[in-house]
Amino acid sequence: MISSQRLDLRPIVKYAALTFFAGRFLPALPREMGYCGTRSGRVVRSWLLEPLRDSNLELFSLVAVWIASKIHDRRPMSVKSLKALGDHIIADQHFMCRDFATAELVFLEVVDHSIGSSSIAFIYLEELLIHFREISKLGELLDLEVCMEILDILYETEDTSLLFNSPCSLAASTLVAAYDISVPKQTWEFPILPWVRFATSYDEEEIIKIVLTILLHVLKPDEIKEKDKGGFDARCLS
Repeated sequence: MISSQRLDLRPIVKYAALTFFAGRFLPALPREMGYCGTRSGRVVRSWLLEPLRDSNLELFSLVAVWIASKIHDRRPMSVKSLKALGDHIIADQHFMCRDFATAELVFLEVVDHSIGSSSIAFIYLEELLIHFREISKLGELLDLEVCMEILDILYETEDTSLLFNSPCSLAASTLVAAYDISVPKQTWEFPILPWVRFATSYDEEEIIKIVLTILLHVLKPDEIKEKDKGGFDARCLS
C-alpha cells in the first residue's frame, strides 16, 4: 500500500498489482526453503528465491506494480522510478535496475505468466456499481472510494485473504457492505441482496456471510455496537 500511495497509481493498476502479488505470486511461494514451485508444479530457481528474504518480497511487490502498469497504463512506469521507490522502502538491500528486470522474469515464471486482469475484484465491483446506478437512484449514495477503502483493508488483513479466491463474490459482498455503511437506513427501499443474487448468481446466504465478515474487519468495535443498537438485520437488505 505504501508503494501505491507514493506512486499515485490508478485504481485498476493498484488492484491488478495486488491481485498479481497477493493472489497469484504469494500462494505459489514454497513452504520449504530453497526453491519455489510454480502453480503447475515446475521448480523456479533464482538467487531472489534462495533464500527468500523480506527485502526480496518487497522487490517482487514492486515488480507486480510494474507489470500492472505495463498492462493498464498508456505510459508504463519506468524501471528507474521503481528503483528510486525501492531505494526508499527497501531498507535491507540495494537493488539495481537489472535486478528489477531479473525479478520480473522470475515473477512471471512463478505465476506461470498468469497476468490476466479480467478476474479482478475491482473490475467486477466497478461493473456492479455502474449497473446499480443505472437502475436505482440509491446508487448515487454509494461512493466507489468507500468500496475501495473496504478492499484495501481486506488486502491488508491476512485472515481475509481467502476471500480473494472468488473475486466476483467478493465484489458483490463489498458492494453490499458499502451499501450498509453508506446508505441511511431510512432510505433502504432497494432489495440489494436479491438484486446482487440476480446480477451474480450467488446465493444470498453466501453473500450475507461474506458481508458480515467484511463488516467485522472494516468497522471498529464501537461502530459494530452502534449498528447492533440500530438493529442491523440482513433481512432489511432483502
